[in-house]
Amino acid sequence: MKRILLKLSGEALAGDKKTGFDEGTVTEVAKQVKQLCDSGIQVAIVTGGGNFWRGRSSNNIDRTKADQIGMLATVMNCIYVSEIFRSVGMDTLVYTPFTCGAFTELFSKDKAVKALGEGKVIFFAGGTGHPYFSTDTGAILRAIEIDADALLLAKNIDGIYDSDPAKNPEAVKYDVITIQEIIDKKLAAIDLTASILAMENKLPLLVFGLKEENSIVNTVIGDFSGTKVTVE
Repeated sequence: MKRILLKLSGEALAGDKKTGFDEGTVTEVAKQVKQLCDSGIQVAIVTGGGNFWRGRSSNNIDRTKADQIGMLATVMNCIYVSEIFRSVGMDTLVYTPFTCGAFTELFSKDKAVKALGEGKVIFFAGGTGHPYFSTDTGAILRAIEIDADALLLAKNIDGIYDSDPAKNPEAVKYDVITIQEIIDKKLAAIDLTASILAMENKLPLLVFGLKEENSIVNTVIGDFSGTKVTVE
């Protein structure tokens, strides 16, 4: 793989704290990404926002406004994570699909691809900029736009299961599954819109647990213990 998009779940960024940031976790991610960049692999990042916000906190909040809060949570995450990346020696840029003053740059495919070619790690914050689309959908959209070879989904669980392993101790993990099976079985690991977008554009997905030692590097070099999602 020469160019990847890494999707980091917000919950995984929080580590054992469950909310906010765990600097040790993010620093470990940064060191792994630097290792990939030093080997010539181009890396783009999308973060979720679940360490700060997950949907509507009450029915008194409009869905559109709730989703906008979630978009801003991902902006905070990307700014923080990009600064940790800088602290270990990487050059970074944060793009958003809407103007955030001097905090970020407005997304442009041409500028993003140019930055990747210059060895910079780029962050896509703010999702698609529209409500009703998950960060998984936003990640797949950006991966397709920048012609990534694969989308790596780093989660707080180690792959895709036939049921929720937190609720069912006998849940079975898939080593390989097709995107069509995910759709047909209505598995919650990736939402329907994201699944269809990946299938139509033949974007392979690799789902793995961020907490596993050296998990990002191992996934890229093929020493993979998560779930491979095929699209053929």
